[in-house]
Amino acid sequence: MDRPVASPFAFVTATEILFGRGQVAAAPARIVALGWQVLLVHGRDPSRSQALVQALRGAGCAVTSFTVPREPDMALIDQGVRAASGTDVVVAMGGGAAVDAGKAIAALLPATRPMLDHLEVVGRGLPLDHPPLPFVAIPTTAGTGAEVTRNAVIGVPDRARKVSLRDQRMLPRLAIVDPALTDGCPRTVTLASGLDAVTQVIEPYICTKSNPLTDALCRDAIPRGLSALVRLMQSEDPKARDDMAWVSLCGGLALANSGLGAVHGLAGPLGGMTGAPHGAICGALLPHVLVANRRAVTDDALAARLNEVGAWIGQALGQRDASVEEAARLLVQWSRQQGLPTLSALGIDAEAQAASAEAAASSSSMKANPARLSVADLRALMQEAG
Repeated sequence: MDRPVASPFAFVTATEILFGRGQVAAAPARIVALGWQVLLVHGRDPSRSQALVQALRGAGCAVTSFTVPREPDMALIDQGVRAASGTDVVVAMGGGAAVDAGKAIAALLPATRPMLDHLEVVGRGLPLDHPPLPFVAIPTTAGTGAEVTRNAVIGVPDRARKVSLRDQRMLPRLAIVDPALTDGCPRTVTLASGLDAVTQVIEPYICTKSNPLTDALCRDAIPRGLSALVRLMQSEDPKARDDMAWVSLCGGLALANSGLGAVHGLAGPLGGMTGAPHGAICGALLPHVLVANRRAVTDDALAARLNEVGAWIGQALGQRDASVEEAARLLVQWSRQQGLPTLSALGIDAEAQAASAEAAASSSSMKANPARLSVADLRALMQEAG
């Protein structure tokens, strides 16, 4: 939906972003400036962060490491808060799970209320009662854009949901996006996280809350991300890695300042119910949500944006001037050829699909979807996604 540049909007992000190959070398000095007692949150493999740990210890910091072996849930965040006792600064180096976990730990360590009081949907959604600790995000995958968002997604197993801990003060003090850290990322991770990144520039572009600044980011990032991901499925390509890191960053900037849609509205409850990986869920849903939105949209400007997205997908996959339906068919075919599982292969059965369609109605992501999709619409598109 095109709007005059003068239309009011707000834009917030991390205090500072360092982007580019080699920028991670600046991390030790920048972290030391924030504090000497460091909690370093990392993914399942601690070896990727060992150089940073050694550099920080060499500079005189006391470093405590905390492992995030899975997408974070309340129990894991509680463990992290206990491990962070006495911490001055929290650093997360890893994929989206590690970054979200680090962000949540930095937010909750000073808090005096129970975590549930601050969680959306399942809790009271209250703002933090104390400012978070300084937080530095260093992503090692190109997908979630969590390094520039003001929320952390946390699983609540007893409610079978994934929900957000959200506060504007949770924006990182520093985000270091060094594409070299993503070089050699496994193919399956590259595909799922890449489709998540692409989804996160498509949904803010076609949603009802877009603004001129997020539009400028997304118009460049959508075709760039599609092209880069196709190249990365063919061979390792440093330029494509650079492009995907940029697209992921743009997605985080856009979703934090615009909105999302039905893909993420469904992905939250589906992931919470089944434990299936978020990026793979988004990749499986995206083409079917695009078709459902195009069929149901009533706003001409939003319909034009959906058509534009369809053309970009078609062009990346070898078909010029593709309709949304044609683009979706191409994207499903290409994704399956690259090894992306269907929903059923991810362990998402009909019961989970039906429950997630009901739960999506209360998600924040659905509020900006470009078309009104009923529970029946949502169930039908998930059936088509396998």
